[in-house]
Amino acid sequence: MGETIPIAIPRKGRPLESVFDRLARRLDVSELADDVISTLRHEKALTKGTISPDDEDVYHRLATYSTVDDPTAPEYTLLRDDRAGKPRRIVFDSVTIPIDGVDGVPDGTEIQLVGREEPFRALRTHEFALGFDSADLVLEEVVELRPEPLGRIADVNARINPADTDVRVVTGLGDTVYHTLLATPEVAPASGSLDRAFLETYEGPLCIEPRYERLVQAVLGTRSLENVSFEYPPNGQEEEAAIADTGVGVYLTMTGSTAREHGLVLGEQLFPSETVLLESSPEVSDSIAAVRSMLANGPEETELAVGR
Repeated sequence: MGETIPIAIPRKGRPLESVFDRLARRLDVSELADDVISTLRHEKALTKGTISPDDEDVYHRLATYSTVDDPTAPEYTLLRDDRAGKPRRIVFDSVTIPIDGVDGVPDGTEIQLVGREEPFRALRTHEFALGFDSADLVLEEVVELRPEPLGRIADVNARINPADTDVRVVTGLGDTVYHTLLATPEVAPASGSLDRAFLETYEGPLCIEPRYERLVQAVLGTRSLENVSFEYPPNGQEEEAAIADTGVGVYLTMTGSTAREHGLVLGEQLFPSETVLLESSPEVSDSIAAVRSMLANGPEETELAVGR
């Protein structure tokens, strides 16, 4: 009988979809991945009110999705959403996937994907040896602040104090959007680039999301922020509009179209907001290491050096 290896993953959103996209490429589970992703997108649309619910309430839909008769089917659970009224939202709970015919992985091995609100923190408390979460959370919690900036996923591990956590980044999944420097034309340099070097001479407010304060400090480096004060979007105001009012700021962009609609100039892409594979190093056995390599290595990327 093989080993069942639990892996913490997000319960919803882009990071969860990236995990299932990765598994669909590594294993023969495209149908499962499509089912989970489409189910959660449908439930998100219901929660946001962009589509009308059918006659079944959330509890009946949950019972329909989580079929106890099929042990290979995904299970879901209910979570209070943070939207107005705190509606109950159906999110991912767990699924067990057999791994057969993968080089280096013992026969009979299974992985059990387990939904967690913050997988990174579950690894920090040694509940799991492997997990997936946003690289942002690693920067917000454990990356050391230094005068010099942090610009790549590959450099994150060198900024983690071993006394703070045993968790390390194994690789990124490539589902990248960027924390980008944005400014109005009046504030952006008339000649030269809107980049970290610009901030070293800039004095004044910088608009950011409060939850990204430590991340921005790590990404820009404390040297660039000596004459900068953080400001935050007022409640209810979208981030790009708040940056336009402030003059300069940092926010996530994919195409930059929303920023341009607010008259903002797109500057340097400071750091990728990307889903990453994580490991809690002391918990990694030989079989877990084999699964880790199966999840990490492929034509897209290779594992980072994490103390091996």
